[in-house]
Amino acid sequence: MKQLTSKLRIDFHVHMGIYTYHQTWVTEWMKQSHPVGYEDYIKHYNDPGAFEELLTSEGVDYACVLAELSHITTGVCTNEQVRDFCRGRSRLIPFCDINPYIYTNLGDELRNKVENEGFRGVKLYPSYQHYYLNEQRMYPLYQAAQDLDIPVLIHTGSSVFKGSRMKYGDPLHLDDVAVDFPKLKLVMAHSGRGFWYDKAFFLSRLHANVYMEISGLPPAKLLTYFPELARNTDKVIFGSDWPGMPRIKQNMDTICKLPLPSEGIEDMLGGNAAKLLGL
Repeated sequence: MKQLTSKLRIDFHVHMGIYTYHQTWVTEWMKQSHPVGYEDYIKHYNDPGAFEELLTSEGVDYACVLAELSHITTGVCTNEQVRDFCRGRSRLIPFCDINPYIYTNLGDELRNKVENEGFRGVKLYPSYQHYYLNEQRMYPLYQAAQDLDIPVLIHTGSSVFKGSRMKYGDPLHLDDVAVDFPKLKLVMAHSGRGFWYDKAFFLSRLHANVYMEISGLPPAKLLTYFPELARNTDKVIFGSDWPGMPRIKQNMDTICKLPLPSEGIEDMLGGNAAKLLGL
């Protein structure tokens, strides 16, 4: 394994184990990663102190915890759940979800979430909530996020869950957003998983404000999906997609063994995320 100089590790993509409710197909899929004791596992780590202990054991310094308001596809983890879970814990970084079918003034809603409730980023789920990223109704949210200097994490690519629609997960729709909001920090969760790895890679090379995030991708296959990854390590961010992908340290260790420059691996595992989060 390469000798790496920095030890900062940031997981940019963590869900809470217990939602207000999960659709049954999500629960069944999650159990595949936990063949024994799934309910006990997520119940134990629904305590933020226990979850911080898990992060320590997995070698993670900070984790971004994501709200989700996807009623018809996956389920609901409210903004309030995430806010309360992360409150007073500097290692846990809360990301809200602003579903455009629930909120009317998206920009004001995001400003309130950040300025008054302590959120430090926003997660968008277009393929679960059925909207295009470049719709004009989303633009007040992007303007607010740019003004607040917070990252926007966006589900791109495929999903195994019922009700999701892949057409909304095409990263190409981010091109308009990146052009119209050149200082907005845009992060493509799953990096166009499935159909669009090449688009995600190209967009992150083309736009200074667009980043790839690799949660849900087998680390050993990253160079298969992105053969020129070594050219782009300053634009790649690690995420686990816990608890669906529970082996955080194992995945980070696999990345450390890839034939990539040591400084690039450090950027991927923590440095790039730290810059976006202002750590």
